[in-house]
Amino acid sequence: MSLKQHIPNTITCGNLVSGCLSILLIANGRPVAAALMVFIAGLFDFFDGFAARLLKAHSPIGADLDSLSDVVSFGVAPGFIMYWLMIHSFDLPQVFLQNVSPLACLAFLLPVFSAIRLAKFNIDDTQKTSFRGIPAPGMALFIASLPLALAQLGHLTDGALGYWACLGITLVFSFMMVSNLRFFSFKMKSAKWRGNEVRWIFLIVAVVAVAVFRFVALPFVMMLYILLSIFFARKME
Repeated sequence: MSLKQHIPNTITCGNLVSGCLSILLIANGRPVAAALMVFIAGLFDFFDGFAARLLKAHSPIGADLDSLSDVVSFGVAPGFIMYWLMIHSFDLPQVFLQNVSPLACLAFLLPVFSAIRLAKFNIDDTQKTSFRGIPAPGMALFIASLPLALAQLGHLTDGALGYWACLGITLVFSFMMVSNLRFFSFKMKSAKWRGNEVRWIFLIVAVVAVAVFRFVALPFVMMLYILLSIFFARKME
């Protein structure tokens, strides 16, 4: 393996380390920092693919390493963030076994279905221009946006989101990851407007929304991605 083939893999390892740091931070009661590490992992995930295409350094090892890293950063880490949100919710049913809430452990459906989603992606050749099921990074960024938005609103520690809302989000995203719903990819053959209208509209709205409303906009940006995908992803293939 040549030196240039190690560059994308090194970036992928940055994704993995970011996911590990996210888990460490949430275990130490720092959900905002943990959420930010998921977003940093997302940047590494974007740039490792970009570097691989730029350097023409695709390899089977790189693909497997990417999936393994994604399971940690976009499966396990958001699972722990959701667990933290659940145990701090105002309406969590008071059922505990050895000081662990089994109902809050339902948050770990996210890493389970994320792993299934990533395994299916690796053997599916039809997901080149769009995705079948919401990508694991998309799910993870939505989950990570929740503590950031709650912190901005001043409701991070008062459990305002609620256990049943958290469980509903967990179940919906677990289903969407393994569903046959199509979600559009941001891989563009060119930067032209024609043929990429939906992608550019989404990116423009996302940038403006985040610039104006900051972290509060993030969950709504992800919901916009879901809605646009449901209506337009098949037409964009």
